[in-house]
Amino acid sequence: MRKRFEPQIEIGQLLIEDTPTPRSRDGMANLVIALRELYKNKPNRDRILDILESKLIKGKLRTGRPGMDLWRLFVLSQLRLSKQLSYDELHMQANYNRLVRQVMGVERASGFEEITFAYQTIVDNVSLLDDTSIQQINDVIVSFGQGEVFKKKEAEALQLKSDSFVVESNVHFPTDYSLLWDSARKCLDMVGKLEAKHGRLAGWRKLRYWRRRMKNQMLILSKACGSGGKKKEERVKACATVYLQTSGLLSKKIKENMHGLPVSEVSDLSIVLLLESYHSLLDKHIDLVERRLLKGEKIPQEEKMFSIFEPYTEWITKGKLRPNVELGKKENITADQYHLTVDCQTVEHQSDSELVIALADRLTPISKIGSWSFDKGYWHPDNRGLLEMEIPQVIMPKKGKSNKEESEREKATGFKKLRRKHSAIETNIHSLETRGLSRCPDRGWEHFCRYVGWAVCAYNLCCIGRKLQADYRQKDHLLQRAA
Repeated sequence: MRKRFEPQIEIGQLLIEDTPTPRSRDGMANLVIALRELYKNKPNRDRILDILESKLIKGKLRTGRPGMDLWRLFVLSQLRLSKQLSYDELHMQANYNRLVRQVMGVERASGFEEITFAYQTIVDNVSLLDDTSIQQINDVIVSFGQGEVFKKKEAEALQLKSDSFVVESNVHFPTDYSLLWDSARKCLDMVGKLEAKHGRLAGWRKLRYWRRRMKNQMLILSKACGSGGKKKEERVKACATVYLQTSGLLSKKIKENMHGLPVSEVSDLSIVLLLESYHSLLDKHIDLVERRLLKGEKIPQEEKMFSIFEPYTEWITKGKLRPNVELGKKENITADQYHLTVDCQTVEHQSDSELVIALADRLTPISKIGSWSFDKGYWHPDNRGLLEMEIPQVIMPKKGKSNKEESEREKATGFKKLRRKHSAIETNIHSLETRGLSRCPDRGWEHFCRYVGWAVCAYNLCCIGRKLQADYRQKDHLLQRAA
């Protein structure tokens, strides 16, 4: 049973509305101020809690043990991404940071019993929502920021900027022979789990020997590939031949002993299914290593994997000097003139120019847009023509050489002014990266999408808090001058 928040004030409870305003430029201070003002704004607060309730409570009985209140869950999820905290750090903040605890609604005056949270309770609750619900919450936060904080007038048009960047997955740099080792060691780990539960398994007396042998041969091959000198190709082929022979023997052994593994519980079945999955990856990478190192083939990009643990990972080259290669997923963001991120999309094997039409279909029906700027990667004549039907000013520089008409268009004063302003989105991207979107520590595709969504929400709240801080400072300055 979950509540939105605790409506009954207890003796000694410090009210969320009375959370003090921390005078600091730290991101957590901005977040606390934004959360306090969002809580005091009842219409937007209720919209967020409606979304949380429809996802977490709908269809469930209103009985049972009390769960974490929805408002507390929301605050903790934002706190984690605003400062790029680990779950251990988040656990510490939730139990011992008085400012955070007050905006959560759990802080008590001195002498009263404190409410604390277990580590696993925080982990289980913060990871409950999906990316669709988080996008809906972000829309509410953006609406609150534009209307209540930045005081955008209803007739005022948005000035949008779009760009893309890469959120890296939590993976090591991939080579086919290192992924072969990953597959082999996970196969051995699954057998080891069954052996730890059921005792010695027939045919697996040398389990530790297999692991040590595979790892040593992978390291020898890695050293041969990375070193130079004469007859390097012969040395690499010799090391690869030995490595593949051992890998083939291990694959054969797993296949022969697969049907004799003990399966007495559901947990045993899940381990066996994982073993079958890792075994198929083992065979796949045996084939890839053999084709590349022994037969000299060039492996097509679509056949490659870049992680056996995060299979969604892409090899992305954006033409930058450093880093020249990034491993993860490309995110396309759109920011307004207040630096709020109004849209964030995870890109699935698409170029920037292929995103524009779908992006326009999402944003033009819900917002009045006065201008929209892009870089050259988004350029396509169809894209520009479509946007110009709805938007007065479209800043989309052409790739390659421009004709006379296009040159005159790009030399116009309005075009040049908005094109210079487009660089502000690089600051927005940097701010997102400092709030966790440089590298995602969570494992799994669903967790990756959730992590990106919460990071965008936390960034927007910090932008709102920074604006509120500036307003407070200005008000204090005016009061001092009046005194």
